[in-house]
Amino acid sequence: MNLIVAEKPSLARNIVSAIGNMKRRDGYFENDNYLVTWAFGHLFTLYDIEDYYENIEDRRWKIDNLPFYPKEFKFNLKKDKNKKIDEGVLKQFNIIKELINRENVDLVVNAGDSDREGEIIVRLCINNALKNKKKLVRLWLPDQTSKTINEALNDMKDEKEYDNLANEGFARTYVDWLYGVNLTRYATLKTGTLLRVGRVIVPIVKAIYDRDKQIEEFVPDIYYGIVSNEKTNDELVELTSKKKFEKEKIEDAKKLCDIYNKEKAVVIDKKIKKDILSPGKLYSLTKLQNYLGKKYKMPMEKSLAIVQKLYEEGYLTYPRTNSEYLATNEKEKIKEILNIVGKLGYKVKFKDKKTIFDDSKIESHSALTPTYKIPKKENMTDDELKVYTAVMRRFVSVFCALDCKIEKTEIKIKLGEKEEFILKGNVIIEKGWTKYDESTKNDKILPNLNIGDTVNINFKPKEKKKSAPKHYTIETLNNYLKNPFKEDKSKVNVDDEDDTEDYRAIFEGLELGTEATRTGIINNAINNKYIELKKDVYYILPGGKYLIESLSQMNINMDKYKTSELGKGLKQVYNGNIKIEDVVKLTESEIDDVFNEKNISIEEDTDTGFYKDIIGKCPKCGKDVIKGKYNYGCMGYKDGCDFKISMSICKRVISKKVASEILKNKISPNIKGFISKNNKEFSAKLKLENDGKLSFVFN
Repeated sequence: MNLIVAEKPSLARNIVSAIGNMKRRDGYFENDNYLVTWAFGHLFTLYDIEDYYENIEDRRWKIDNLPFYPKEFKFNLKKDKNKKIDEGVLKQFNIIKELINRENVDLVVNAGDSDREGEIIVRLCINNALKNKKKLVRLWLPDQTSKTINEALNDMKDEKEYDNLANEGFARTYVDWLYGVNLTRYATLKTGTLLRVGRVIVPIVKAIYDRDKQIEEFVPDIYYGIVSNEKTNDELVELTSKKKFEKEKIEDAKKLCDIYNKEKAVVIDKKIKKDILSPGKLYSLTKLQNYLGKKYKMPMEKSLAIVQKLYEEGYLTYPRTNSEYLATNEKEKIKEILNIVGKLGYKVKFKDKKTIFDDSKIESHSALTPTYKIPKKENMTDDELKVYTAVMRRFVSVFCALDCKIEKTEIKIKLGEKEEFILKGNVIIEKGWTKYDESTKNDKILPNLNIGDTVNINFKPKEKKKSAPKHYTIETLNNYLKNPFKEDKSKVNVDDEDDTEDYRAIFEGLELGTEATRTGIINNAINNKYIELKKDVYYILPGGKYLIESLSQMNINMDKYKTSELGKGLKQVYNGNIKIEDVVKLTESEIDDVFNEKNISIEEDTDTGFYKDIIGKCPKCGKDVIKGKYNYGCMGYKDGCDFKISMSICKRVISKKVASEILKNKISPNIKGFISKNNKEFSAKLKLENDGKLSFVFN
């Protein structure tokens, strides 16, 4: 007898439907050859710190318990809001345990979602339920159609072949737990405010914080270019010089215009080449979310939920994919799907190209495509139709039987010996695949000029505004997170560029988050009021500012570099080069750096202590001065005392030691790192005046 343990009830139903002739029981299905049961996603979760302690006093959030590194990571069945094991979870796990230990069950099938998370969800159920050794195999499903399920049931591999995937999943879980529980508690105890600190959420919030800060601090300014926009043969010809002038150099711009206007502009070359415009690549999850966010302002959480639903209903392939390519062993399957799609009226044909089939750019899953199963439009919501249509139209455009034919034109104009201007444009001759895919590049129609033509010119200075950075959108943030080290993020979504660098970043673990986790982490940042999403644009919120600035004060460095280094370590686990223990030790070492007291001189110290630490006595009323959320304030505030010392002066953190020195001696030691209004660094002492205010004393 074969026992299949599915990750979710929906997958179990699809497997049962594919097998056929199965009877429903309480918590499972059965026939003569198969038992099919299910989890509810995560039945198990890691112990919290409190679960490792028996003493109630030790379970409280306190600095004495930190950092906490378990000798062995332990898992519990999922708990409800009252912190008791959920009754439904317990019942279903007991059903799995009973079935797996039946004497007539000799083969156990892991049917988790085909990713690292699905792998460990079902492994945890099996490992905690199984009493005696049995043969374990993996059911790997690129989609949930009956045809694919039956094919996969006849081609199951030993579960050991997925050990590296499971190891990466467990390593990722442990690393995120270590960061989350230790640094969240530490930051919360330091600030008196619940701050959720995570390996990926912090660099995501910081990216939005940094961008919004750049916009806030941007000083609008102008510069001058020189442009000629005159008619030749009744057509406007715009020539824009590469030369640029700062606003105070306007006279220099005018002089250059006078020089240019004395020259003769002549067309010295014209090339017209007939070419084929290639369609975009198939969608990865991120690229699909980018498109839906830009066109329909659809939040990532919503688009992922819809794609997941369409996958579970058998209409789309596995959604959490980071690839825009198909595997070479899928060619026959794609031919069958194209045959079905062609009967719907689309003009398609099979194409065997490296831009479509490329095993080197697939980690676990191929690009998103439609399956053999075609939905009925009348049974879909408007949003489901938008998502499905986007995937189908991109698939059809990639395999379109009709080419998009264009004329590529390049005109070169020489202005005496001063400068050469190149005008480029495309004209679509035959639409081809562009009938199906809206993401067609804009055409630029060029003037009708020929070699030897003289071009009329009249160069003038043209005022141009220096552009402020733009807020992150769903598209640009996603592109940044996929490859945070790519210099020119604006070109990440261009379909015909060389994407080798992007796939190298993915395979090395340099991306921030993964296709499976990124949407959920961004949504957590929104729910925690660190960021907000308006239409398709992200903005930092006060809570996000406080998070990033507080972590900076605490010297908790969770930037893209550190997160990516750990990501590289996790990929090394997946590749079998290092063990789970190695990346856990690396994580513990990083966390130790936060907690270890460093031998820092008082003039460079930035440690603000812990929330409600007593700093000293108030010079005004004599009561205790304690650390608050934003400053060191007097406990006599209820009686009207307003004395306080800010925790940040001229962009320099004022440490607990410095504040104590000021209260004790009326003056601080010399402090480095103040930043003036002119953005220049300086050092000084802080003196407590008789009125309770602070003043600078320079050496």
